[in-house]
Amino acid sequence: MLKKLAFMLVALTGFGLVNQAALAAGTPELKVSQTVEVAAPPAQVWALIKNFSDMSWHPAVKSDTATDGNNVGSTRTLDLGGPKLIEQLTKYNDAKMTYSYKITADPANVKTLPVTDYKSSIVVKKSATGSTVVWRGTFRRADPSATPAAGQDDAAATAAVTGVYRGGLDNLPKLVAAH
Repeated sequence: MLKKLAFMLVALTGFGLVNQAALAAGTPELKVSQTVEVAAPPAQVWALIKNFSDMSWHPAVKSDTATDGNNVGSTRTLDLGGPKLIEQLTKYNDAKMTYSYKITADPANVKTLPVTDYKSSIVVKKSATGSTVVWRGTFRRADPSATPAAGQDDAAATAAVTGVYRGGLDNLPKLVAAH
């Protein structure tokens, strides 16, 4: 019975009757959480990252624009020096120094970052040495098939998101020291 169901799913997919998003729902949800300690008060660190429309603190971002600043629903486009990512703000809380966003369903996004169903949040918290910044996300690999293509599997998706987070977080202590 299972083989028959798998064959039907493959056949329907070949005819375009089952889309990639439906298949992706069957792939495992992956998670990445990264932190950095910054020797500065939380308000100072939050001031660097709090604007959804300004990701200049991340060295991979060459430029960015947003449709509605820090208002929920605002859409930002991140130019990474050629590839672009389109993200939408889903939650924003200035008092708690946190916001959440998702990557939109734009097909070009998967070419830039090999993930789908990506949701992320970033928060600044007080720590014994100043601040802790936590950036975490959930997502699925880009290729939902049982044998994903190289560069679109779980390992590639996790490595790509981890690299994005580390690139930004590792830059924060340097930015604080420069100010």
